[in-house]
Parts: sequence; structure tokens; C-alpha cells
Amino acid sequence: MASGLLLAPGAQAADTGHGKISCSAVKVRKSPANNATAVGVAYKGDSIAYDQFAYKRSEKTWYTRGSIVRKSDGAKLRGYVFYKCANPYGTNPAPTPPIPK
Repeated sequence: MASGLLLAPGAQAADTGHGKISCSAVKVRKSPANNATAVGVAYKGDSIAYDQFAYKRSEKTWYTRGSIVRKSDGAKLRGYVFYKCANPYGTNPAPTPPIPK
């Protein structure tokens, strides 16, 4: 791909679910890139319903896409966060998915 972005299949049951944000704070972005426009900030313990994972080859970074509900004010955000902050294993350390070829 020219953009260096690879998406994991979003239709698989294993790729969908609910979890919690595990970082103290993380920006929620419109697209899976560190320099993408931020739509808000999610905080530790906020719930996320994730539905897709994306790997940004140029950054060598995995992202999780989902809908986030903040505990503090009930705001709903939709976008991408770093995988390490919202992985399907909750706050437990999880291995990063293999890098797509």
C-alpha cells in the first residue's frame, strides 16, 4: 500500500469487543497516525468498544479503532488510539500483533 497503512480484518469476532483504556491519557485521532487530527482525549478506565486494528508501517505502530465513552463527563468519541493503550487484553500486558507483510 502506498500509504503504509495496513488494516486487520474488522469482521472477525476476535477483533471486536469491549475493554478499558489502560494509559493515563491518550489522544483519540481521526485516522491511525501520530500527526492526525485529535477528536478528544481518553483517560485511564474509560470504556472502549473496539472494532478494528491498524498498523502504520511508517511509524511502526499499531492502533486500535473504536468508540470511547469517557467516565468523567459521558462524552462519546470515535477514532484511533495507540494499541498499547487499548488492547483486547485490557490492562494486562499483551503481545503486539505480528507486523503484516
